[in-house]
Amino acid sequence: MAGWGAAEEKDKGRRLRSAATPVTFAGTVGLFTSAMAPSRGTAVLFLSPWGFEEMCVRKFWRILAEDLADIGVASLRFDYAGTGDALDLTDEGKGLEPWQETALAAAAKLKALSGCKRLVLVSQGLGGTIAATLAEHIPGIDGLAFLAPVISGRAYLRELTVWSKMIDESMGLPEAQRQTEGVTVASLRMPDSAADAVRKLNLMTLDRLGTTNCLVLTRPGRPGDADFARHLETLATQVTQASYDGYDDLVSNPTIATMPTTAARKIVEWVQSVAAETSEIASIDLAPPATEPLTGEDFRETPLRFGTENRMFGILCEPRGIARTGATALLLTTAYDRSAGWGRMSVAMARALARDGIASLRFDTANVGDSPPLSDAPEQVLYSREQHRDVTEALDLLESRHLLPAYVVGRCSGGYLAFQAALRDARCGGLITVNPYSFHWDESRSVDEALRFAPRSLETYGRKLLQMETLKRLFGGQIDARSAICNVATGLGRRAIRSARQLLGAFPIFSAAQGPVLGGFRTLARRGVDMSLIYSAHDIGLDHLHDQFGENGAGLKHFPDIRLTIIPEADHNLTPPYARKVYLREVREMGLRLGNR
Repeated sequence: MAGWGAAEEKDKGRRLRSAATPVTFAGTVGLFTSAMAPSRGTAVLFLSPWGFEEMCVRKFWRILAEDLADIGVASLRFDYAGTGDALDLTDEGKGLEPWQETALAAAAKLKALSGCKRLVLVSQGLGGTIAATLAEHIPGIDGLAFLAPVISGRAYLRELTVWSKMIDESMGLPEAQRQTEGVTVASLRMPDSAADAVRKLNLMTLDRLGTTNCLVLTRPGRPGDADFARHLETLATQVTQASYDGYDDLVSNPTIATMPTTAARKIVEWVQSVAAETSEIASIDLAPPATEPLTGEDFRETPLRFGTENRMFGILCEPRGIARTGATALLLTTAYDRSAGWGRMSVAMARALARDGIASLRFDTANVGDSPPLSDAPEQVLYSREQHRDVTEALDLLESRHLLPAYVVGRCSGGYLAFQAALRDARCGGLITVNPYSFHWDESRSVDEALRFAPRSLETYGRKLLQMETLKRLFGGQIDARSAICNVATGLGRRAIRSARQLLGAFPIFSAAQGPVLGGFRTLARRGVDMSLIYSAHDIGLDHLHDQFGENGAGLKHFPDIRLTIIPEADHNLTPPYARKVYLREVREMGLRLGNR
């Protein structure tokens, strides 16, 4: 099977895949993957979970779609109304109807694109409810897969509350800054009417199903999943039940998510068996997919593929109704978050910038979200040189469309990539980094280890140590005390070195550590690159900034054109609305400045 971890790493000769073909319909964006082998006459429609879980599953969906294509099964994945890259909902008082209507439109679109009259629905989480409804309303559903289904809406909403608190805790978000109104997880808020509808859901009350063939992947430790599978046996003649091995590692965090290879093989094999029963042949007289821009009142968004062999997926957002007046913002992804951004941050920013005449391009770098991996790149792409190639090809796209000058914008690992891209490509006239962990990466260091045991600032450790809940988790073994102690010791050591910087700076071992970063900033300053550094007040990235420029960034006085902004009481992901306003203001002002040069 394609795309799975170490096996793929060894296969340096694998072909370079193109990204899926973007299509637009019903106010949303879909990604169509055509069959690579002769079509089996059945296509797969993916029905995603909601919110944070969808972010974690995004890459998994793409890999599944590629593997299905290899066995002759076309597929379509898409965003529900008001989520991801779709247009915002104009009326949020209709419960789950907008998502169901989007799914119906997606089913019709998939049949038209693939030439298949029969479909298999593959769903996860809340998508299972949408799938069950869809199967009742359209003919030709050959199979329905429920992956970790939401069986009880009330139980699911309680889980989301716990999930939300865990995510906020992992980000070091102060209790006073948590978003607790309504159903909110990872800065994504479910419409109140949708939450009300979810609260009433109970899949155990299903009394009919529009298919005879089902697959249920059950989560370990969730007996309700197996109960649901047994209930389906009263509604369908063929029900396959299997364990969803790797579920927890998939949905814990998109940055460190591990693809569930065993579960994926079960899904592909099940789809293959269902499709083999279909006698109908897909139509071959098909028009090529056409992608019309999605339009809002003051923006126009065009989903597109670009780069060598159309290997990357992105969305170009341009002003509508007003002239383009600013430079073009290149919005880079953070870690393995999809290009819509954490809490749809990049979507909201792109559309707000368009109102001021500023165009933008947001895109998934290779092996992130909807962009397949490069054939010769390592599996772990963060902080790797291969990502520089992705930014170069994104700038090539902007240049080919006469959208220069451009500036790069990135948060965390995206901030590191933005700095490196600005250094390497003179087409970058500006640079905005938000909470970058570092500006220089020691390639001998394991990225995977750094991501799993990411340190926090000493202030954050001190504040958390005084919290009773932290002490309970520490003594209960829920916190990796050894890693925390090592991180604190490292932070204290760095501060000791900074305090003695005047003496230690004379020794090559210490001055060399600063060289690549300070040299890089000097290069950018000589080129006249507009630079803005943004940090949350207690972010670990500030410690690294102080390593380079001294305590409190005193050395920045030698770079008078760099703007340093510190946002108080904000987390690494800029969850509080006021923090995002500061971020947007900096991006907007730089775009207008560069556009007037």
